[in-house]
This record gives sequence, structure tokens and C-alpha cells, in this order.
Amino acid sequence: MSEADVHAYTVRLELVDEPGELLRALEPIADNGGNLLSIFHERGNVTPRGHIPVEVDLEATEPQFDTIVEALRRAGVNVIRAGAERYSEELTVVLVGHLVETDLSDTLREMQEAGGVSVADLSLSAPSDPAGASSARLRVVASEGRTAEALDAVRAVAAEKDLRVVEPLTEGSA
Repeated sequence: MSEADVHAYTVRLELVDEPGELLRALEPIADNGGNLLSIFHERGNVTPRGHIPVEVDLEATEPQFDTIVEALRRAGVNVIRAGAERYSEELTVVLVGHLVETDLSDTLREMQEAGGVSVADLSLSAPSDPAGASSARLRVVASEGRTAEALDAVRAVAAEKDLRVVEPLTEGSA
């Protein structure tokens, strides 16, 4: 097994707010060779079921990760989401144009298909005049080292739909 076989993963858990529950959730990770990277324990928030959301970032090989997820479930830990989420990079872009008329959901789907772009957050501003242009602020997530490809995908879809892109400043930008 090489370091190339080890990937970063994120597991989202839902824990009962009782002493020892976080430790109980972490034991299957340690017992099965997972390397903890970070733990985000949102004790101030609760899920609709009244439990505490916890996000755990860890490193493991794919077989180790599968074993970890299964061990968590066997231990009675509620696994909300588990998957390979390699560290990602975010950038914010603004699209301006007739977003609604050009089908915003189609625009987002095309971006995802064109370059693996994931939109983490969207804020839409529609004009009071139906003939006016609307704008949307998108927080785009790309795999580490692939922000240029993500931005290319945004540009390509925007050009196809006659939308303007306000791009983020990046290193070396003038």
C-alpha cells in the first residue's frame, strides 16, 4: 500500500447528546486504521431528530474506509453521509444575464457535467423589471488543484447561454 492509496474522506454523523457518544463514534475509525484529520462537533445545533451533527475528516485507503463505515453502523452510530470528499477548493463567481429565462437549473447541471463543478451555495437576485438581467452569486467547489477546470466549465456554459461571468481574483491576477 502506497501513500497514493490513502485518500481523505468525510463522514457526517448524527449523535445523541450524551457523554461518551463522540468517543464511541471515533473508536471504529481508530480501530480500523483511519487517521483523523479534523472533527467538527456542532453541539449548538441539533438535527430534526434532536441529535448533534458531527463531521469527521479522516484519511484511509478505500477498503479501510468501507470497513470504518460498516463498523460505525454496526456500533449503532447514525451515518448520515459517507464518501470520498477530497479536499476541495472554493471560488465565488457571479453570473449576470437572463438566468431565469435560460433555465438556471439547466445552467447548474451543465456546469457540473462540463467540469465536475459542484455549486455549494447560490444567491439569486431578480430585477423588478422582467426584461432586466438577473444575477446569481455562486460558491463553486472543485477538487483540489482543479479550480482552473471548474472556472473553464463556468465560462463555457455562461458563453453558451449568453451570460456574463464576474470572476474571482486569483494569484497573479492583474
